[in-house]
Amino acid sequence: MDHFVGTWTLTASENFDEYMKAIGVGFATRQMGNMAKPNLVISVDDAGLISIKSETTFKTSVIEFKLSEEFDETTADGRSTKTTITLENGKLVQQQTWDGKKTTLEREIQDGKMTTKCVMDDVVAMRTYEKGT
Repeated sequence: MDHFVGTWTLTASENFDEYMKAIGVGFATRQMGNMAKPNLVISVDDAGLISIKSETTFKTSVIEFKLSEEFDETTADGRSTKTTITLENGKLVQQQTWDGKKTTLEREIQDGKMTTKCVMDDVVAMRTYEKGT
């Protein structure tokens, strides 16, 4: 988990608008989501509680969780989800379920960058983050 800890800045985003449409995000929120260049701040405390804070000029959201324990999440776009995050083969895998739907976000570190693969049915978006100094 340690290699995920730090501040990450979004540097590239592919197909994110289509992904937001697939999960049911409205037009106005998608426009803000497409313009936002979030920083992700990932930390772990001594008790193993993990925090992922997403900071943009529009909104800051924080989730706190322990690996493999389901929790209630209110997403940045306003969905109320049951979320479980696990560490699988070096990837941080976040599964959100709501209203009979399910999406998966897979974060992994490659060549010093963090990629986030967002999957909803057959729609896939890729977001790339670089670690701050």
